[in-house]
Amino acid sequence: MRLNVIAAGEGPPVVLLHGLLGAAQNFGAIQKAIAARGHRVLALDLRNHGQSPHAAGMGYAAMAADVAETLEAEGAWPAAVIGHSMGGKVAMALALARPEGVARLLVADIAPVTYPTPVFTRYIAAMRAIPLRDGLARRDADAALLEAVPEAPLRAFLLQNLVFAESPPRWRIGLEEIAAGMGEIGGWPDLAGRYAGPVLVLSGDASAYVKPAHHPAILALFPAARFATIAAGHWLHAENPRAFLAAVEGFLAPA
Repeated sequence: MRLNVIAAGEGPPVVLLHGLLGAAQNFGAIQKAIAARGHRVLALDLRNHGQSPHAAGMGYAAMAADVAETLEAEGAWPAAVIGHSMGGKVAMALALARPEGVARLLVADIAPVTYPTPVFTRYIAAMRAIPLRDGLARRDADAALLEAVPEAPLRAFLLQNLVFAESPPRWRIGLEEIAAGMGEIGGWPDLAGRYAGPVLVLSGDASAYVKPAHHPAILALFPAARFATIAAGHWLHAENPRAFLAAVEGFLAPA
């Protein structure tokens, strides 16, 4: 599958892969900052997200194949790959399956392990329950999410996927495909091989997604992995963009 790409800048390619229910556009300020440092930065909408096509299946092998196909078509192969959360798992799967295409890998706040997904499952159920009727206003949709998603910024993040310019509004994302694929998204497949290139696993110090107990699993697949934290929660690139960019800049700098 060819994915939607937002590109900026010129230079060695850097790829940005978003998390669950996100989109390439969420990296806007980060993408511009990396591009300004002399890189061609490609932010991708993963399948069933943003402006990319919809398809059944949210397995990481398939999503990694989508990314590889897209980057080869864009002439961005090999590239440095940065992935957050679900996008971090896609990035890891890509490095294991197609190591020749990944010059270096930054994994933001995720490990190659299975996670329970009750919170996101609740969010998706609430999104699916919004009645998509003529005249539905953003405030109505926001109110419909309030009980399941009490945090206003998070509701705004989720509702970026709802197209209010059409009547009735429609979900831009493949919401049904994502709902059906939550087991695959929370899981981690048994992938063969190891990736020996440079890897930085960057975590938020207030996040519990990457624990010391996960380090052996990471090192088994990525023996050169280094670990670092910044002051942030799970959405570390949004919560502390300055520290995130500093870590990215250091990681992309020539050895």
